[in-house]
Amino acid sequence: MRIWATTAVLASSWLLFDIIASKPISATYVVVQNAAQFPTPTSLKKITVTNAEFGLKRVDAKGNVTIFETKTVPLQEGNAYGWRIKLKNYQGEVKWREVLRLPKPPETWGTDNGENFSISADGTTSITRRTQSAADGVIENFWTIAPGDPIGKYKIEVYIDDRLINTFEFEVIPVKRI
Repeated sequence: MRIWATTAVLASSWLLFDIIASKPISATYVVVQNAAQFPTPTSLKKITVTNAEFGLKRVDAKGNVTIFETKTVPLQEGNAYGWRIKLKNYQGEVKWREVLRLPKPPETWGTDNGENFSISADGTTSITRRTQSAADGVIENFWTIAPGDPIGKYKIEVYIDDRLINTFEFEVIPVKRI
């Protein structure tokens, strides 16, 4: 009798489960309703570059940074070079990655900010990863010439997520002596 009762209970619960499970669910509504509560991930945001500049970093007396656009960087200790990219209609944080390729390894590599930084086995390529607040959609990065930096052709590639958004090619040249 117990076996028969157990079988009846299990059979009826399976029938009820099938009826409950077959009830249509409005999953689309739930997803759309909750989507507004969370920020859109960077990987889903449309990324459009409205301006990209590369050159020597200049800081005026008020601390404002401008870029003197050039494709040649004099090999003079303390010169700072880099890039600035403006993203259209973009607010919030941006996770970007910069790949810097040198013609040969420098004597030393270093960063000021302690960000996620790695160097290739041959010493010619660095990868910097950073999350940066993009005030007015602007992201940027600069490097400073140090003793032992090589002369020659350099290349910087800037990525957001895994999308290449800009490439800068330039040359570090010896300083002319007069």
